[in-house]
Amino acid sequence: MRSTLLTDIAELTTVDPEGRVLADAAVVVEDERIAWIGAAAEAPGADERVSVGGRAVLPGWVDSHTHLVFDGDRSAEFEARMAGESYAAGGIGVTTSATREASDERLRALVAGRVADAVAGGTTYLETKTGYGLSVQEEARHARLLSELKAEGQIDEVTFLGAHLVPKGREAEDYLDDVVGPMLDAVREHVGWIDVFCDKGAFDAAQTRRVLEAGTAAGLRVRLHGNQIEEGPGVGLAVEFGAASVDHVNFLADADVEALAGTWGDWDRASAAGTPGTVAGCLPACDLSTRAPLAPARRLLDAGIEIALASNCNPGTSYTTSMNFNVATAVLQMGLTLAEALRAATLGGAIGLRAQDRVGSLEVGKRADLHVLDAPAAIHLAYRPGMPLTHAVWRAGRRVV
Repeated sequence: MRSTLLTDIAELTTVDPEGRVLADAAVVVEDERIAWIGAAAEAPGADERVSVGGRAVLPGWVDSHTHLVFDGDRSAEFEARMAGESYAAGGIGVTTSATREASDERLRALVAGRVADAVAGGTTYLETKTGYGLSVQEEARHARLLSELKAEGQIDEVTFLGAHLVPKGREAEDYLDDVVGPMLDAVREHVGWIDVFCDKGAFDAAQTRRVLEAGTAAGLRVRLHGNQIEEGPGVGLAVEFGAASVDHVNFLADADVEALAGTWGDWDRASAAGTPGTVAGCLPACDLSTRAPLAPARRLLDAGIEIALASNCNPGTSYTTSMNFNVATAVLQMGLTLAEALRAATLGGAIGLRAQDRVGSLEVGKRADLHVLDAPAAIHLAYRPGMPLTHAVWRAGRRVV
């Protein structure tokens, strides 16, 4: 094994069960894993020594919700929304048309470019979805492309979102015959998760249940888009199916919060022991882009629910991979402390992807994913919003930025 000592760390935020923030710290990396963490003065020897020059270090971001397979431009739609038009899910169809026309080579290059942007901003573990194909052939093509990128180590989790929207000219039940039949058969070897957009303008409770039943029968794990546009059945269905996460969660009834809180009975937040419940994924960049109420992150945390922050990168409602921006927004506008926002953007996302044993915190034995800020402390993410604060990134023990 080749070892590297990262030292001269002014502030090391571990996001481990103790929530340690260490001053004058160091980390030893052996191949892909963290081998040692502690005071710089006590650091063991290593094959290589790298000084971070008095900067802050935290875990790499875990972006647990993105839509990276797309072509086309929806800036005119965004401009109209900023002028007062309300958001409706139908804009997805515009992206679907453009994406279907793109070659495999173009789509691969577009996705790889977006991944590179995310990594350059400190993201080291990333989920992305199909959902802009909306036909058997196209969803299979996108799933295969993403599976190839996963095999190359560019992305980490692939989700099937055939039930993103009913395509123009199709009836919902007829389209769902494809989703739960030949489409699911075509993608299942390439994906690990199934997702549904359960909301006004997309799929109702019965339709969502139909898709999730088929997905779980095929061995896929469950995620869900829910409660973005109005209160509805999304959260309840996520709980019913034991979903790892339900994302957006802008409009929640008291019963929704209670149901989510009830899934965390076996989870010890302090020690990370027990069985994780359903994570509430908050997508603040999307909320700002759609001028929706920000997801009630403070209310969710106070109820004992684990939350995640994610970029929701997509062409219509959140065209950004910047987790720095989402963390700053969470602190400045959502009522989270810095520690809460950092956890949500790292370990919270990892729990929502059921990857908390591998990534999301800086602990001995975990994958060496480190984000070095060009600042002496992590609070600069909110103190200096919008500034390019990513100095260096290690992913799986290898410096990539």
